[in-house]
Amino acid sequence: MIELDERTRVLRDVGAECASELAGLALAVDADPEDMAPHLGSEALRLIRLMCTPERFREEPLRLGGFDYGDASCLQRVVGTAALARGDAGSVLAAPGPALAGIVVDVLAGEDQRERFYRRLSDGRTWTFFAMTEPRGGNDATGMVTRLDEKEPGTRELHGTKRYIGNGARGDIGVVFGRTGRSALSIRAALVETPLARCDRRPLDTVGLRGARLSELVFSGTTVDEGSLLGNHLPVSRRGMWGAVKTFLSMRVQVAAMAVGTAQAMFDQVTAQRPNAPGADDVRLRLDAALTLLYEAADAVDHDPDRAYSSSVAKLVGTALGVEVARWAARSLGPASLLVDPLLEKRVRDVYAFEFMEGTTNIQRLQVAQGHLRGSGG
Repeated sequence: MIELDERTRVLRDVGAECASELAGLALAVDADPEDMAPHLGSEALRLIRLMCTPERFREEPLRLGGFDYGDASCLQRVVGTAALARGDAGSVLAAPGPALAGIVVDVLAGEDQRERFYRRLSDGRTWTFFAMTEPRGGNDATGMVTRLDEKEPGTRELHGTKRYIGNGARGDIGVVFGRTGRSALSIRAALVETPLARCDRRPLDTVGLRGARLSELVFSGTTVDEGSLLGNHLPVSRRGMWGAVKTFLSMRVQVAAMAVGTAQAMFDQVTAQRPNAPGADDVRLRLDAALTLLYEAADAVDHDPDRAYSSSVAKLVGTALGVEVARWAARSLGPASLLVDPLLEKRVRDVYAFEFMEGTTNIQRLQVAQGHLRGSGG
């Protein structure tokens, strides 16, 4: 069992304090996720941005409860994310900052590219995007058809469609994956910035997690210079998909943390109105166990980042438990509760969306089975 040190407990407690602020933003962000300007002064959004930004690129230090926080570990990010999602996961995903793109930049980018990426975010009002998923590709990233065609020496053109891209329509800088050839090793990540010529971006209408502003991006010859391809300084085997896989291992645990945090929020709403709701003790124990599993999975990513088993288990458990708690909440308070309590209704909508983030249940089952066969599940 992972025992949190004092620094991490302080981060968790500050996240819990900020959660009430996010809960206050939740319905407004859900109703109009484009209108974020009134919320950008939020202390909670500031914490999310700083926590995801390497220390040397922060415009101010991150100091909480007498502790200075350097570059956050996966465990610290998961602890903070779970606490913040207890307020509103949709608002967490609506926060400007490095987000998923920042993880792949940290893994693949050269020093100049990292500087370019993080300096663009220093105003605290800039969104990023991570564009890998395609309309027909689903979780099969190796089957992507987006191309990075060579136009002339030193220049490439992006052709293809990316869909279900968080903050894709409003992001000012992001990472786009495409092929420079036919093999899996030809898949590369490119750093792109607005204005994006010959790129059509539009938000998609979604039911849950509307703050994530899922979007479609259609590239029809967007110019990308060779210096914007990430990983040129790395071996060929570690330039594209390897970086994406490393990113997914970290993000799966954070998605699980959002699911568990949302489940805890629904549990809080039920027990506040009905302290002795049938099954409440069992739900409480399962939420505690899920948090323990999350922390262990995040610690495993920190110490063995190539091990996929733990993060897949955490996502399987977290997303399934979130849905079960949503159904329990509706049974406990009655179906009318979703009509009279808009925040509960929103959380019920949101919790179903985590299934489709960073690999569906079937993909995670495959990862768990493969980990078990390799003997990494012990």
